[in-house]
Amino acid sequence: MAKAFAKQGRALQAKGRPLDEAALAEVVALLADMPKRRDLLIEMLHRLQDRFGALHVRHLKALAEWLRLSEAEIFEVASFYHHFDIVKEGEAAPAPLTIRVCDSVSCMMAGGEALRARLAGLIDPARIRVVAAPCIGACAEAPAALVGRRLVGRADAETLAAIAAGPAPEPLRPAYEDFAAARVQGRYTMLETCLSGRISRDQAIAMLSDAGLRGLGGAGFPAGRKWAVVRSPPGPRLMTINGDEGEPGTFKDRLLLESTPHAMLEGALIAAWAVEAEAIYLYMRDEYPAVLAILAAEISALAASGLPGLVPIHLRRGAGAYICGEESAMIESLEGKRGLPRHRPPYIAERGLFGRPTLNHNVETLAWVPEILARGPDWFAGKGVRGAKGLRRFSVSGRVREPGMRLMPAGSTAQELIEACGGMAEGHEFRGYLPGGASGGMLPASLGDLPLDFGRLDEVGCFVGSHAVIVFSDRDDPRAIARNLLAFFTHESCGQCTPCRLGTEKMTALLDQPSPDRTLIADLDQVMRDGSICGLGQAAPNPVRSLLRFFPEALS
Repeated sequence: MAKAFAKQGRALQAKGRPLDEAALAEVVALLADMPKRRDLLIEMLHRLQDRFGALHVRHLKALAEWLRLSEAEIFEVASFYHHFDIVKEGEAAPAPLTIRVCDSVSCMMAGGEALRARLAGLIDPARIRVVAAPCIGACAEAPAALVGRRLVGRADAETLAAIAAGPAPEPLRPAYEDFAAARVQGRYTMLETCLSGRISRDQAIAMLSDAGLRGLGGAGFPAGRKWAVVRSPPGPRLMTINGDEGEPGTFKDRLLLESTPHAMLEGALIAAWAVEAEAIYLYMRDEYPAVLAILAAEISALAASGLPGLVPIHLRRGAGAYICGEESAMIESLEGKRGLPRHRPPYIAERGLFGRPTLNHNVETLAWVPEILARGPDWFAGKGVRGAKGLRRFSVSGRVREPGMRLMPAGSTAQELIEACGGMAEGHEFRGYLPGGASGGMLPASLGDLPLDFGRLDEVGCFVGSHAVIVFSDRDDPRAIARNLLAFFTHESCGQCTPCRLGTEKMTALLDQPSPDRTLIADLDQVMRDGSICGLGQAAPNPVRSLLRFFPEALS
């Protein structure tokens, strides 16, 4: 009997993947400076892929052994994120260099698909892989591509091929305000004011509330109220910064961080002081390699500065998953897991990162904090128009003469944004616009005078979200735009809930019919809104709903 069990045990062991001692040695050498913590798993996977060009299963097995985790846990995380390439036994590794050509709406209108086809004919596929990619945050420079770790805007196939043929492309860091320059400009003065007691925590919260500052990542929750809510549960508390700016059409946070990163960092430290957070975790999207390099350098300079009241700031790199822009999915990712949205309640203000009460903000919201405290709430509140409060950084792209980020009063209109961008592109007539990226729906030019602010577009079934305005013209097909947005949501669905996972696919199939069934679309729309766990599935039908309501001629 004992021999039989021993034989069975050997047979079962033989079916498992044997540990490659050489791979284990490579993993240990590469990760020797990192603590053996589960929350660092995605950082470890990045380091392995950066070093070996892909995630080979021998290294995943070795990593599981080193971390004392199951292979299944390692594999389910690695396979969730688009930027990780898993290579199984007997499979060929991907080409050493990847070019990701954006296929989102602004780049589609600028000829991204033709660019990708042209590029494929110019490169050696054994050396260079060309893939379509969701929005990479360079909409004002469409068409855009990531060549390795270098962002290239207004790209043409010949330029991309030439860059790829040279040395390994590294991120190009623009000129920006570093720590020394930031101090000359007076940054961190307001942090020192707060720490000295000249402004109390309660006063800071009241000032933000009076100013009308809201979360500018998309949800628009009042910032002062959020700080008060997070302070309510007993500590210890943490803070997260959501830099996963993945909403198609949105690039304002990238431009802010590529120019004045310390505006955001000072705001983050003030927020952490206000809610008594012990540490800050900054989650930055992988598509922003220059920003990641800037932040790594400036966080180190800040930590070495000797400024009082600093809490640790941990920089974490995303891995290509739009769903991680949802705050609970981002927290799951920060904990080294798949980015699956959590069921709520509890909300992250009660039980967030590592189970602690957590304050979460996006980049632009935090950048306004020091200025509001310095100038006073009336200064900020009075900047809005048409009943709105404050200033907004609008990401404007598409068929305008000069696309880019525009600092405008809250409540500005699409017509005013077009004028601020030099008018429509030559030969194009304003037909419609997306007021809030992929999620916010589509509106016709006849509604171009609506104020763009939170809650002001509810009556037309749209919202401003991250203030990403994409303008299209009489030369563009609204149906093709809606189809592009649906394809994006289908690709980015995390798959956790059925209404979103299958609903996005079914909605696409309905839209592809010569005469879409409006009744079925309406039924599916309602199911997705009622049954999806998070905002992705709830908002995914918006483009089709807008198409049917405002552009019915595009379906004939």
